[in-house]
Amino acid sequence: MFSSFGSAGTKASLKAVLLALIGVLFSGWVQAGFVPQDSRVPGGVAVIELPQRGDSPPHVFFQKDRVFTAKTDGKWYAWVGLPLALKAGSYSAYWRTKEGDKPLTFQVVDKKYQEQHLTVANKHVNLSEEQLKRVRRETPEIRGAMDTFKPVIYPLPEQLVQPSEGRISSSFGLRRVFNGQPRKPHSGMDIAAPTGTPVLSALNGKVAAIGDYYFNGKTVIVDHGQGLTTLYCHLSKTESLKVGDKVTAGEKLGEVGATGRVTGPHLHWTVTLNGARVDPALFLKQ
Repeated sequence: MFSSFGSAGTKASLKAVLLALIGVLFSGWVQAGFVPQDSRVPGGVAVIELPQRGDSPPHVFFQKDRVFTAKTDGKWYAWVGLPLALKAGSYSAYWRTKEGDKPLTFQVVDKKYQEQHLTVANKHVNLSEEQLKRVRRETPEIRGAMDTFKPVIYPLPEQLVQPSEGRISSSFGLRRVFNGQPRKPHSGMDIAAPTGTPVLSALNGKVAAIGDYYFNGKTVIVDHGQGLTTLYCHLSKTESLKVGDKVTAGEKLGEVGATGRVTGPHLHWTVTLNGARVDPALFLKQ
């Protein structure tokens, strides 16, 4: 398609123009090329059909956070991210209308996740005061990029792009025990692959953060709009990207590595919806 354009700069400029045009075309709504699997468990996604029939994106909230919405086959759906810490029971998301907030009630059932014991360098478990200061400095930047809601609309592809080829070595929700010390459940999916394996953006979006962090190592976070974000970490290298750069689904972000707290080269991939870490497997083709 770009064979008639001579320079990389011209190609990059054309790409930016095309993305801008797509953004205008889809500024009113998202026609979903796919939807995640409906799984109403802690760490899952509740896909809820909405009665709204217009083209303006519905405003839906869950636990005070606004929720991602998309239109599929003429119907609006809310993709409600369910936090891992959520208990089984009855919950409601709220659809905001002119007549007031209308509850969308659904049931969450419990799910037991596996446990894994790992041995890592003591410095990654018992941190020094200097290391703690670094972690405390980096955490707001990471969480701020992952847990934000921006009313930006990006077109969804027919299928989410799996960010790297490889073996799933650690699944979402796994309870990690480092050197005998329990830690929070695994908030993403680990894909084991050789160092240098390409890491691709799962969806269209914009770079929200990029850096080299104590636990995560070299990391890229992409904001896909409406509270949907993805994180890619432990990379050996990142592409020449900066915060604010637009990326397309399947675009290279970096390469698999073993930076940060790891036991070997792999990609750690996290998906966040409305501030909740959710199971990436729900977004992959079944």
